[in-house]
Amino acid sequence: MRQRMPYPWRREYEAELVGSDPRSDLAVLKLKGAKGLHTLPFGNSSDLRLGELVLAIGNPFGLEGTVTMGIVSAKGRANVGIVDYEDFIQTDAAINPGNSGGALVNRQGELVGINTAILSRSGGYQGIGFAIPSDMAQSIMSSLLKDGKVARGWLGVLIQDLKPELAEAFDIDRTEGALIADVVDDSPAAKAGFERG
Repeated sequence: MRQRMPYPWRREYEAELVGSDPRSDLAVLKLKGAKGLHTLPFGNSSDLRLGELVLAIGNPFGLEGTVTMGIVSAKGRANVGIVDYEDFIQTDAAINPGNSGGALVNRQGELVGINTAILSRSGGYQGIGFAIPSDMAQSIMSSLLKDGKVARGWLGVLIQDLKPELAEAFDIDRTEGALIADVVDDSPAAKAGFERG
């Protein structure tokens, strides 16, 4: 009878929170007493192409070391309503409860995203999953390691796309750019003289 070898990822460590960023749903942890662990190399998420194959790795429903395959369906997906700062990679690789925080990996074995959420009416996988791009995760990780927090610039305006009907209403002959929908009182934008419209 063949003896089953334990999975190497079944090791448990205590962790110390180095820093967290609730606005992006990311945190950096320091494992206590961890030795012999290897890091996954970061890939450049901005180089991903639509249709490119990716693997989602995680523990959905407690099933350890699950790997699913799919494609990059979209990039720069925002206004999903999950976190404050959204710039998601959308994939059809199966991401289920338990995959959050798992790796989204390209064919070269590089981390290109961190699985974070799904769009679902049933609570389970329905073909639309989201991952935080590795470029964003790397920047946030660097800030958390250096300062223990993420500092972001703030202008103090609410903007909306300059759609054809808005361009026509404002008598503008193009639809590039954005329209200032509102200016926050006492914000840098208000002090600089920005106005609604």
